[in-house]
Amino acid sequence: MDIEPGIYEHFKGQHYEVFGTARHSETEEVFVSYRKLYDDYSAWVRPVAMFLDTVDRDGYSGPRFRRIK
Repeated sequence: MDIEPGIYEHFKGQHYEVFGTARHSETEEVFVSYRKLYDDYSAWVRPVAMFLDTVDRDGYSGPRFRRIK
């Protein structure tokens, strides 16, 4: 599944800007590249499977991230 660039909300409420996806040169695993839109605005990567995961925690059940813009 493609991850569209844009603004995403984490299930805990924080917002992130997704740049797109990148493939690992050795394993070919696909990662999502994004940055925090709060605090230090640092850049991060996360495996696509984990980014698209469904979370069932503390009374919440739904996507880990959802696109809002």
